[in-house]
Amino acid sequence: MSNSWRFVSTIAKKEIIEFVRDWRTLLALIVIPLLIFPALFIALPLLLQSEAAELDALELDVAWQGDINDELNQMFNNSSLIITFEEIPDDINNLSHIGSDIDRIRNQEVNAIFRLVQDGDEWKFSILYLSTSEASNEARARMINSLTIWENEVINGTLVEAGLDPESTLDPVTWDGDWEESDAATRGEQAGMVLSMFIPMVIAIWTASSAIQPSIDMTAGERERGTLEALLCLPCTRMQLLAGKWLAVATITSVGVALQIGGLLFAIKFLASASIIGVPTVSLASMLLLTMAVVIFAVMVVAFELALAMRSHSVKEAGSILGPAILFIIFPALFTQVINLDGIESWWFGIPLVNILLAMRELLLDRVIAEHVIVWLVSSLIYAGLAAWFAARQFKREDLVASIS
Repeated sequence: MSNSWRFVSTIAKKEIIEFVRDWRTLLALIVIPLLIFPALFIALPLLLQSEAAELDALELDVAWQGDINDELNQMFNNSSLIITFEEIPDDINNLSHIGSDIDRIRNQEVNAIFRLVQDGDEWKFSILYLSTSEASNEARARMINSLTIWENEVINGTLVEAGLDPESTLDPVTWDGDWEESDAATRGEQAGMVLSMFIPMVIAIWTASSAIQPSIDMTAGERERGTLEALLCLPCTRMQLLAGKWLAVATITSVGVALQIGGLLFAIKFLASASIIGVPTVSLASMLLLTMAVVIFAVMVVAFELALAMRSHSVKEAGSILGPAILFIIFPALFTQVINLDGIESWWFGIPLVNILLAMRELLLDRVIAEHVIVWLVSSLIYAGLAAWFAARQFKREDLVASIS
């Protein structure tokens, strides 16, 4: 047993050292997974906030056609809208005139065109804008906001003139703020719900994608370089060779996933300090089962990718096979995000890949349901065993070192 482990660990160390020798590999293995979540949760919101602030500070040009309302005009001015008053065209329904106004917006002569007509006690308006322009969209949003406020003031004034109280008339059903909060979920449970919607998908996709390159390099890459023959000459069995390569790929993948989770925890801590999202409340049992689910998933994925890479005669062929294979991870990952976990049937936890992803979602919600745990644990172990068996078959093929020329 000691000799067997010595062979496996020696092969694993050799593969890891060769794989991480290139600084670009270390960059992809350490820096990218460590920064991906902070960049997603911290840098991206800050960038969006900066862009929104820059857009809010813009002064936008609006052509006002038709009747004028001084109160609404003042609201537009307070919204940093520069108004140019124009007569409403007599032939407003004429296609050529409509086209000229559209051309003005497309050519950025104005950001939007606002039309207002008073018909007795009623006001009718329309806004011509370009939905593919951020400035035009912003102009429309500011005008809609001002129109909503103005409309409410007109309605309230009308009700007051009629002797009615606007608040009780328009809002007869109100929330009693003296009662207890209606949501029984804690802030930690709410955070777990948010994270369960994307964490399993990210872990699954990252685990599968980060295992591709080392799997190819340690199988088809070695066949291309002609170094696989030397490994097969070692006094070890094919299964020990497979175990060593699997341990190397699993270690590299686990480091990437662990760093990614570390970046995620840092981002969550930052968001929690900013009161954007809370820290999820997860019990020790859920954490242990979640770790077990990730490990079983890694065993299955790494073994399957090693087998596919070993079947390939070249790095190019392996890449063309394993690249599209990621779709078989992405589709179930996206599919499981929309499944309702309340009252879900147990058979869902027996479907390959879906079972692990659903298990991760439940455990992030701190739901440890014995029946579900048994189903996904047993089925996942079976699938992982089948993947390992398939990989072992590929490593026992007689043409393993056949010429690729």
